[in-house]
Amino acid sequence: MESLRLCSRSACREAAAATLTYVYADSTAVLGPLATYAEPHCYDLCLAHAERLTVPLGWEVVRLDLDGQPRIPTSDELSAIVDAVREAGEHSADEAPKRNGKQPLEPPAETPGARRSHLRLLREEG
Repeated sequence: MESLRLCSRSACREAAAATLTYVYADSTAVLGPLATYAEPHCYDLCLAHAERLTVPLGWEVVRLDLDGQPRIPTSDELSAIVDAVREAGEHSADEAPKRNGKQPLEPPAETPGARRSHLRLLREEG
């Protein structure tokens, strides 16, 4: 099934095949499969423009697998995500500071020289 969305590049009338997202805080561009729906701060690109993508000097490009259609998560994967969120919520509720005057928890010590980043790439085992 062909995408109903077009490439975001001006004057390009090709079907979108990939989505480009910028993470400005990490100086990173992430190019992956076409997003399920159009996001206001993402760019949909055709295969030709996705392959020719360049970024500013000093930036990093993370290219995710673009094999055909976007991968649809299975019910097992979705259940695992739900379980992980519930478990994280239980732990944070136990550790959260109470409103009765207790001090908030200290943030974890950072490794010297480590780059702070909220962007993580998870690889599938298989």
